[in-house]
Amino acid sequence: MDLVQIAQRADDLERATAFYTMLLGVPPLARYDPPGLVFFDLGGTRVMIERGASSATIYLRVEDITATLARLGDAGAVVESEPHLIFTHANDTLGPVGTDEWQAFVRDSEGNLVGLVEHRPR
Repeated sequence: MDLVQIAQRADDLERATAFYTMLLGVPPLARYDPPGLVFFDLGGTRVMIERGASSATIYLRVEDITATLARLGDAGAVVESEPHLIFTHANDTLGPVGTDEWQAFVRDSEGNLVGLVEHRPR
């Protein structure tokens, strides 16, 4: 089984498109308005921004959580939590063995929670 798509709610499709273009660093793949859908590619998984969808939380792996959080904060994103250690990976069940998992959370332009994850070597 593979993850195919993640959907996030948008009240303002233009604002949400700008936020996810900045966050993901890629332009949208497609836009259908009406009915109010914008699609991005995230490593082979579709991220669908949908006007009126229910809210979800997505977690995105980043190379440098501190730099990513600073960039998003500078652009006006609401930082819900600063980077903090969540878990130490003793095996590879939930992440690369020998790494510490750090997470931080921001709100996207539509109020959805977005988790940022960095695996740091111990």
